Amino acid sequence: MDATELCFTPATELAAAIRERRLSPVEIMDAVLARIEAVNPHINAFLAVDGERARDAARAAEAGVMQGKATGALYGLPVSIKDLEPVTGLRCTFGSKFFADNIADSDGLVTERAKAAGGIVVGKTNTSHYGHKDMCDNLLGPPCRNPWMLDRTSSGGAAAAVAAGLGPLAHGLDGAGSIRIPAALCGVFGHKPSFGRVPYWPNPDIWAARSHNGPITRTVADAALFLGALAGPDPRDPTTIDSPPEDYVTAVAQPLEVLRGLRVAWSVDLGYAAVAPEVRRLTTAAAERFSDFGCEVEAVNPGWDDQREAAAMAWNVSYASRNAQRPEWFEPSLVEMIEAGQRVSAVELGLAQLARTEYYHQVRRLFDTYDLLLTPQMPLGVAA
Repeated sequence: MDATELCFTPATELAAAIRERRLSPVEIMDAVLARIEAVNPHINAFLAVDGERARDAARAAEAGVMQGKATGALYGLPVSIKDLEPVTGLRCTFGSKFFADNIADSDGLVTERAKAAGGIVVGKTNTSHYGHKDMCDNLLGPPCRNPWMLDRTSSGGAAAAVAAGLGPLAHGLDGAGSIRIPAALCGVFGHKPSFGRVPYWPNPDIWAARSHNGPITRTVADAALFLGALAGPDPRDPTTIDSPPEDYVTAVAQPLEVLRGLRVAWSVDLGYAAVAPEVRRLTTAAAERFSDFGCEVEAVNPGWDDQREAAAMAWNVSYASRNAQRPEWFEPSLVEMIEAGQRVSAVELGLAQLARTEYYHQVRRLFDTYDLLLTPQMPLGVAA
């Protein structure tokens, strides 16, 4: 296959070809880095690219294959890391001018696990300032653009990179949609795992219990491969699930067996959300397909409280408590959040946490009856 085909080949197929010596990690890496060089100036998906070290690691991986040492689920595969997580020796900006020249001196936990599984970090993907919003622009330079429509933001560099063929496996971090939104807008697959399934370290706000690390890929099978390498407990994150992960690769290899007989709740708007007519039509048709998989699908209005105000309050307070620096280096959207957080009283924040607890029990009760809940990811039409 040619270089472009290599860049759009699923990670699962690349991994098999490496193990069987049909493809070299060097060949794959050269193709991905060449495509990054050609495409990234147009979409700004990467804030830093580590080409020299990535090629060195690919050559070492090739030697390992020849010596029969190709171990690890991600062996020889290019991986990108969102620039909210440090990678040793690479620029780590957090999307912020405060860290424009910051070079990380250690790896974050996701990076550790990706490397331990044989993955090769190619670079750091673009993010909004501290990941505070659902658009991917910051004061460091041009915004990240959607590869399908360059006049629009991608919402995240990781999804834009995957959609444009700049690597098959991308790390995402989702506190309020930052895996799911860019994946939907770029037409790729994003998975926000159960909270604590993938540890988050270093994390400045552990007890907020909000952010989930997870994969962004072009196929579900690739996400299963990546998630299997990242998941599992770690003492540095006290909120992690203290049990080994399931075999996700095996599960996605037999999807009909997994789905058959499940009770599926379908809610187009949760009873209160505004959803565009086109999205209602398309997502309803998609939900009905689950009947073809042997599921029992039922349209429901779960009757849950609208948590947007309480969630925004907690989100704003978190940013207000961590930011008291040069105001000219904050975007207006982040300034607005910080100022809103500063106006929240301790009692108001406590009430928001109580509302969050009640909301958990409302959701839990739904799953006493149903196995899955389907909803639209985005309320408006996507770019492609």
